[in-house]
Amino acid sequence: MAREKQRREPRFDGDGNGELRADPREDRMAKPKRKGTSASGKSAQPPEDDPGDAPPPRAAKPKKSKRGGGFGLGGLVYWGAVLSIWGVIGVGGVFVYHAAQLPPIDTLAVPKRPPNIAILAANGELLANRGDTGGAAVRLGDLPPYLPKAFVAIEDRRFYSHWGVDPIGIARALTRNVTGRGGMQGGSTLTQQLAKNLFLTQERTITRKIQEAILALWLEHKYSKDQILELYLNRVYFGSGAYGVEAAAQRYFGHGANQVTLAEAAVLAGLMKAPSKLAPDRNPEGATERAAQVVTAMAQEGHITEAMAKLALGRPAVAHRERGAGSINYAADYVMDMLDDTIGAIDQDIVVTTTLDRKLQEVGEKSIAEELDKKGDKFGVSQGALVALDPNGAIRALVGGRNYAESQFDRAVSAKRQPGSAFKPFVYLAGLEHGLTPDTVREDGPINVKGWQPENYSHEYFGPVTLTKALALSLNTVAVRVGLEVGPKTVVKTAHRLGVASELQPNASISLGTSEVTPLELVTAYAPFANGGVGVQPHIIVKVRTAGGKQLYFRKGSSNGRVIEPQYVAMMNTMMEETLSTGTARKAELPGWRAAGKTGTSQDFRDAWFVGYTPHLVAGVWLGNDDNSPTKKVSGGNLPVEVWSRFMKAAHQGVPVAALPSGSWRSPATAESASPIAPLLDFFSSDPEPEPPKPSRRRQARDEEDDSVTGSVHGVEALLPPADIPNQTPARRRGPSREEKNIFEKLFGG
Repeated sequence: MAREKQRREPRFDGDGNGELRADPREDRMAKPKRKGTSASGKSAQPPEDDPGDAPPPRAAKPKKSKRGGGFGLGGLVYWGAVLSIWGVIGVGGVFVYHAAQLPPIDTLAVPKRPPNIAILAANGELLANRGDTGGAAVRLGDLPPYLPKAFVAIEDRRFYSHWGVDPIGIARALTRNVTGRGGMQGGSTLTQQLAKNLFLTQERTITRKIQEAILALWLEHKYSKDQILELYLNRVYFGSGAYGVEAAAQRYFGHGANQVTLAEAAVLAGLMKAPSKLAPDRNPEGATERAAQVVTAMAQEGHITEAMAKLALGRPAVAHRERGAGSINYAADYVMDMLDDTIGAIDQDIVVTTTLDRKLQEVGEKSIAEELDKKGDKFGVSQGALVALDPNGAIRALVGGRNYAESQFDRAVSAKRQPGSAFKPFVYLAGLEHGLTPDTVREDGPINVKGWQPENYSHEYFGPVTLTKALALSLNTVAVRVGLEVGPKTVVKTAHRLGVASELQPNASISLGTSEVTPLELVTAYAPFANGGVGVQPHIIVKVRTAGGKQLYFRKGSSNGRVIEPQYVAMMNTMMEETLSTGTARKAELPGWRAAGKTGTSQDFRDAWFVGYTPHLVAGVWLGNDDNSPTKKVSGGNLPVEVWSRFMKAAHQGVPVAALPSGSWRSPATAESASPIAPLLDFFSSDPEPEPPKPSRRRQARDEEDDSVTGSVHGVEALLPPADIPNQTPARRRGPSREEKNIFEKLFGG
């Protein structure tokens, strides 16, 4: 036991002979005990069981206490710095990653602004803007000073002090979003908004926001503040299809951006919050409330005086509801279609001068709208179209429907419908060119062509009538007889020669207008009657130039040459004047003018037409339903004539009266110039020459309906020559019966 104790508790000799083998830890613990040596220099020997001889249990405790002191203020500063450095590295890495997804910054350039097409009336008045941006580019210096300041005040107050991204604005927006004061705030600067519009999509993602910030910094480095603001005002979306401040000013207030008032400028700037919801023409209360916030912000920022603010708040802006704005879009769409063939691809702003007359466009739209509003429900008709041409083919008005906002389909240009009896002038012209005259007599009686039996609307027949009277009263059987005399193919060629472009079926029913045409081509084909026989090309574009004034296109006078000989023009005008005097268009009124034209009604009253003309203007009206459903007996002689009359009265105000082309064609000796033995017929006939038939009271009561096509087409495989067409005695008949005719009439026909 003494040996074990001696090993556990070694004694230290004063000479330090180094013979000890104790544990170094115990050695270190023992060293402090040297302070307890005796005066003789020898170590004191305490008792074996004295606890003072045991080593301290936790010699390292003071070190732990010192280490724990590192989490104080100094430690927080240290670790805060470390975390900040890593945060900056992380954010930088994120920016580098997202920047790598963009094209190289040195290759970025502001995309070229999509071209604007300004469409002008014939007198130079702006009618519409077309193109992806919808408005011409404006310079900042050309705008009222308060207009750009309104955007800065409400969208980015620190615009002129930040470098593209505004940390203060972002912090303010976050604070408001957290506290719920002031609604949700985005914190995007004008530069960031521009970057988004120029280069990015509208998606709401972290990636897009980071790329937006990167591009905003690049824009601020590349361009001045005024250049950025100018780009912004010309690119931002204002709702209702208006891109750019110029398009928005025209859309909502009817004038250019350089003419906006302070109140109007506040409305435009306020639209940035919600373009669709705050549009002044849709939500005037909301637009006014938001504009007041803009004015207040402008006053707070010192952009306007207190007096200016009070004036703007006291007189809020009112949206301009432009007359004719609806229908002019039909014409503008047609201009855009024609531009493709006129100048090809468009890569810069251009100005297009058209043949359109704004006044006539407005009158045409109003005439159709009022007629349908007043009588549409009663007559079961919902749509209409109107086309008006100069006799040389220049389109003066083009109304493609009742309401452009509800339907952009252009019925004046694109809708193909049956013209009914409005097609008959081409049939009678073909007859005149083959030897007939307006005074030629043909039989109005039942007719049967391989099972097809066309009838007049009233089922009444007048017997022998002149071609003039047959056209004026729109007698179907006579038109079919004339068409068969000259041949349906001849009728088709005649219509195509005059300007009908659609495919026409050369069958017996072509005489009653069963092949479909558009209003524009039908009106075009009537123009030669008004101008003396010259075929025209309908056109709407006069010239095209760049915004800088360089001419790209100028229309030179052109036509299809003479398509009707003068004597036949005179004959046709005589016949169609009678339509307005005593025929189906007697309701047409044009005081002081001798007009001509023709009504038309398709089968089951699906389409109602009237095309009429003077030497000044040719106009056609169509009424019907888009689904081709029957109307409640709308015919060419009622509603279309009323629309036409209202339009033509306005169009002829102040225009010197002139006569339609006419000439000498009548034979002084006889009314039946096509038959050289007519005097002999009179001599041998026991009956006096029949007087021109007068409409019965029943017919007078239904004069709007007597040009309707009745009967159906079925089984017309071949056409018989006129001599083989059977004539059946009708149950009711006006004029002499077939059996009462003398021998010469039986031999040579009526």
